[in-house]
Amino acid sequence: MKTTRHEWTLTGLGCVSCARKIETTVRKMEGVASAHLDFVNSKFYVEISDDQDAGGIKERVKTIMSDIEPGASINDEREPENDEGRSFIKRVPIYITGLLLFIAAIILPEQSLVETMFFIAAWFIFGGQVLLKSFRNILKGRIFDENFLMTIATVGAFILGEYAEGASVMLFYQIGEMFQDYAVDSSRRSIKRLLDIKPEFANIITESGWVKVSPANVRPGDRIMVFPGERIPLDGRVLEGHSSVDTSPLTGESLPRDVQEGDEVLSGSINQSGVLTLEVTRSYENSTVSRILELVQTASGKKAVTERFITRFAAKYTPIVVGLAAMLAILPPLFTNTPFSQWAYRALVFLVISCPCALVISIPLGFFGGIGAASRKGILVKGGNYLEALAGVETMVFDKTGTLTTGVFEVTGVTSRPGFAEQELLHYAASAESYSTHPLAQSILNRYGQNPDPARMDSHTEIPGKGVSARVDGKQVLCGNRRLMADYNIDVDEGIAAGTSVYVAVDGVYAGRIDMGDTLKPDAASALKTLRDMGINDTVLLTGDIRETAHEVAGRLGIGKVHSQLLPQDKVTVLEGIMQKQEGKPVVFVGDGINDAAVISRADIGIAMGGIGSDAAIEAADIVIMDDELKKLGDAVAISRKTKRIVWQNIILALGVKLLFLTMATGGLATLWEAVFADVGVALLAVLNAMRIIRTGNMRS
Repeated sequence: MKTTRHEWTLTGLGCVSCARKIETTVRKMEGVASAHLDFVNSKFYVEISDDQDAGGIKERVKTIMSDIEPGASINDEREPENDEGRSFIKRVPIYITGLLLFIAAIILPEQSLVETMFFIAAWFIFGGQVLLKSFRNILKGRIFDENFLMTIATVGAFILGEYAEGASVMLFYQIGEMFQDYAVDSSRRSIKRLLDIKPEFANIITESGWVKVSPANVRPGDRIMVFPGERIPLDGRVLEGHSSVDTSPLTGESLPRDVQEGDEVLSGSINQSGVLTLEVTRSYENSTVSRILELVQTASGKKAVTERFITRFAAKYTPIVVGLAAMLAILPPLFTNTPFSQWAYRALVFLVISCPCALVISIPLGFFGGIGAASRKGILVKGGNYLEALAGVETMVFDKTGTLTTGVFEVTGVTSRPGFAEQELLHYAASAESYSTHPLAQSILNRYGQNPDPARMDSHTEIPGKGVSARVDGKQVLCGNRRLMADYNIDVDEGIAAGTSVYVAVDGVYAGRIDMGDTLKPDAASALKTLRDMGINDTVLLTGDIRETAHEVAGRLGIGKVHSQLLPQDKVTVLEGIMQKQEGKPVVFVGDGINDAAVISRADIGIAMGGIGSDAAIEAADIVIMDDELKKLGDAVAISRKTKRIVWQNIILALGVKLLFLTMATGGLATLWEAVFADVGVALLAVLNAMRIIRTGNMRS
């Protein structure tokens, strides 16, 4: 059945737990194929079957949102409202009134009617919204949540005559919620700032001048102008002008890049100095910035294993603790000579402590932060599941050309035979190759260091797949591979060298060879060392190059295992063999994302290097390094490990403190005052801890 994907902008949604409930409820609706609520960006992506009334489903979704979090809805104007902090400001006067009533009640004589009324009024001011949510959820069959726990605990405290403690639970619960909301909003804003690369306009050139238009209205081939300080709105090629371009929003690279006529520039970068005239090469929906935004917006939909477990755990956990609290209130008085009120109070403390807010809020926030921190460093992670899996990687498999090497050849050695000087050999080769466009020819010319004189060459013939034949200084020069030499019966007695060799013969006599190799990326060696220092010692090289070249590159980089002369399908077969030996440990493949799409897709985690402009990289990779810097691999692993470490710190903190206080509550050693700390205080600490992944500068700390 065909479906249509709808994107809705949300407003008024400030609760992570509520967002999870909304997503789960909508996903179960008839006619909904899938639903993903992106809390960070306030977006809701819903796939609706084409045979359903999309408008009707949208209205039902609005109702669900309003029921779960009053004030949350779909903003039909498409752009999110800038309501950060408004809800907090609106609540302040109300809560000040409640606080004054609470203080007055404490000052008033104990057990007086006025004191009781003041406590009830303060309780209602602070807990009115909680009571309303709990009542609505009960009517709709959603009983076991934090609102229900707070309602039962405080109503029970009032029934037992503990007015001060009942009111204080709601007071401190709401204060804690306000701080949590602030912390979550702060984290949300931090992540949004990291991804605030969307261009607002483009200056399109017309016959009468330039006009500002939406980037979505510009087509490939159009010309646009970008002035200093403006964000480049679309991918393009520089036609006129030169400038420095800040690519840090895309790549994390702080050093500006100089561009001039003929250079490619990416949307989302910032023009720093000169005026640039660009020819647009991609439409907005296919541009770099659009793809980045789409990737990051959908990343949270792929939840980590830990996150999925906690979601399921919280759903089962709450009804279990309610049942345990009921047993704690009822069973001990039946078998011991103790009053019911004593155990009922302990059960209420037990309920307040057991609220799973700390887990439900802080864990997804930790993964949000990890994805955002990676984006800030120019690393796009397509989901929390990949971020979590990367933390346990012990094996990395690498492609060679374009990944570890630049793909640009340079001369590594010149071996001349007796009777020919090195520079003479280079002169014949450079002259013969001077009209060739082959990369190897350009490398020879670069090594020769001067422009050959055309007057000294009489003829030039390209021999496809073999080399060239030319007359230089009146002599017949052959320049090419072994097959060219064999065609002319020229004996080449040299052994096979690592890399690529060009053989030269003059008037039928073998003159020598020029060895060339693909140059390593400048940070390749240091990046591999960093990975080894991080415990990733099992490194493998897969390449289509000859054995000698592959082993030479692997030796220089300290890569332990090498598989050479592989076709693309061979790489997949070799990778599958490696994965079978890892006993459940994830295996990473790092490629350039263009000719390695199949093996990138097959790996547990596929990483594309420098492939942000490549369709293959975007579609096949799980993680995209937005420039060619191999050192970002270490950053990605460090971010993933730190994220996982913080997530597990929060799990241990929340469960450990709650277990301690639940034990104390059962033994009568904890009051509702301590219960508030065990609930709200721990949740706040967990949220603040989760925010560290965004705030920190050194991910390896």
